[in-house]
Amino acid sequence: MKISYRKSAFVLLFPLLASLLAGCAWQKTLKDRVAVYGHRNWIVVADSAYPKQSNPGIETVQTGSSQIEVLKAVLKEIEGAPHVQAVVMLDSELDSVTEADAPGVEAYRAELKKLLAHKQVKVMQHEKIIRELDEGAKLFNVLLLKSDMTIPYTSVFIQLDCGYWDAEKEARLRKALKK
Repeated sequence: MKISYRKSAFVLLFPLLASLLAGCAWQKTLKDRVAVYGHRNWIVVADSAYPKQSNPGIETVQTGSSQIEVLKAVLKEIEGAPHVQAVVMLDSELDSVTEADAPGVEAYRAELKKLLAHKQVKVMQHEKIIRELDEGAKLFNVLLLKSDMTIPYTSVFIQLDCGYWDAEKEARLRKALKK
């Protein structure tokens, strides 16, 4: 059977093109969601084993990309949005995961530390973060971006906060309202 050059080129290039389009799809979804999200919405950069949750307010998108690549894109998108800022939550269990049990975890922790060096970060037990996420998802939307990460307790949970109003300004406002 003779296959034409065009057919064989298509067969070889189609998976690459599909992969590139999938990569663009999650990035467009991220850009679109950050534009409409506000304080109390969430964005999660999850490892590959993170479950698809049944709550309709939680949108799960498979990125096919590395955890660090997705996290960099999310942080960049949030930093470019004047209306929101990131409150990052990490699993406390990540500090105790060993290289022997999860090869690559030390390099991941080092990269994560660099990426989050100037961010507001809360470290809590995984189940507590999940409870907060579930509670928030009852009223507010969540974008969950699944990466190809295969190390446990590496998901990064980002609760969005107002980018132009903070607790100090709110306290002054509340004080003025009492007068």
